[in-house]
Amino acid sequence: MNQHDTPRVRENYTMLCDFYELTMGNGYFKCGKRDTITYFDVFFRDIPDGGGYAVCAGLDQLIDYINDLHFTDEDIECLRRKNTFSEDFLAYLKNFSFTGDIFAVPEGTPIFPGEPIMVVRAPAIEAQFIETFVLLSINHQSLIATKTSRIVGAAEGRPVAEFGSRRAQGTAGAILGARAAYIAGCSSSACTIAEERFGVPASGTMAHSWVQMFDSEFEAFDTYCSIYPENATLLIDTYNVLKSGVPNAIKAFKKHGITKCGVRIDSGDVAYLSRKVRKMMDEAGLTDCKIVVSNSLDEHIIRDLIQQGARIDAFGVGERLITSRSSPVFGGVYKLCAVEKENGEIIPKIKISENIEKITNPHFKKLYRLFDNESGKAIADLICLHHETIDDSKPLTIFDPHFTWKKKTITNFTAKELLEPVFVNGKCVYPRYKVSEIRAFCQEQIDTLWDEVKRLDNPHRYYVDLSEELWNLKHKLLSEKA
Repeated sequence: MNQHDTPRVRENYTMLCDFYELTMGNGYFKCGKRDTITYFDVFFRDIPDGGGYAVCAGLDQLIDYINDLHFTDEDIECLRRKNTFSEDFLAYLKNFSFTGDIFAVPEGTPIFPGEPIMVVRAPAIEAQFIETFVLLSINHQSLIATKTSRIVGAAEGRPVAEFGSRRAQGTAGAILGARAAYIAGCSSSACTIAEERFGVPASGTMAHSWVQMFDSEFEAFDTYCSIYPENATLLIDTYNVLKSGVPNAIKAFKKHGITKCGVRIDSGDVAYLSRKVRKMMDEAGLTDCKIVVSNSLDEHIIRDLIQQGARIDAFGVGERLITSRSSPVFGGVYKLCAVEKENGEIIPKIKISENIEKITNPHFKKLYRLFDNESGKAIADLICLHHETIDDSKPLTIFDPHFTWKKKTITNFTAKELLEPVFVNGKCVYPRYKVSEIRAFCQEQIDTLWDEVKRLDNPHRYYVDLSEELWNLKHKLLSEKA
């Protein structure tokens, strides 16, 4: 993949933080812990919509944030007015920047619950301060990318356009949602600014208002075809799809000699209507006319339409994609897993809860994905301590963490580390990829998953296991804290 070569839009989001990150920072500063090296894991606990996998996205915006992390004089004055922070701490913030290390899985990677998708190693104040932006960036775009992957999968190769800007939660929801949707497989977006900023292809034709503006439906179609003869997709459900919409569309296409064309249906029984429209278009000799449908679609409706024999060539999906309406929260969390002494010794930390799923995995870790050498498919992920390596020339036994009696021994596999260095000593070392390149990478990685993992209902549970050394350490800490 090549370096990102489009202009980057920058805005200072330094004050986009939870206030407790500042109160803790002030506290670390006053009690002498400001330079203590800490390790934080980013992970999530549940896959939205009960799916079999999620898709990681949002890293590129986090890089921009870290690169531009600084407090302005106005920021400092705003904090001073709170009468909460010491002047020494405010003086420290004037020269604040990120000096630590960040490791992350690349955008577009399929990810699974419990595994570290990002590790932050930095002085306590710095690591604590970036928590909010790390989570909002990764949580939002991973949510939309995950939902999109489900929808695109349900479409079975038919193009899916993202149509959701007007129903998105704010400008960032629309723009970055379009970016995430394209990464996970949408063919285009109605969000024009997403093309300007990220190279996401913008697409769209007409609304019902275009048709209503003219004295007749045919005049509306005729005018549009005369202006856009190379890209004529007509909206045929303003009045009556079968009685007027299709006949007028056929008449307009034939008048202008257009054969490469399309029609869109945005209401009604689209399964029934699409079959009728296909028959009418074919009988008129317009066999290359594409039928596009929209109107509150999601992965389940798309799957049902295809199973009902609908004659649909492409889908436009809006609100249920851009908001992930059926499962609108990606529960990524940011948890301390270790601190480092001045002599370099790493001390593992664990969070214990009566809710088993909230117990964390301690220590500085790395993440491996194991691929079968014959099929190329992903078999399992293994979370290891940072110093461990996997010898993929030897058999390896892995366990299902939800059913510890359930295990499999794998051979003839290749182990690949997933966490890549993004920042080292505060400097970005990660390539800045084009969104189109991330999209291609995402498709390659999703193709490594078995179909059983990707199915919409009751997907196979993908194995994510702890190495024996990490498992023993975790249970030793649990017994000590009990």
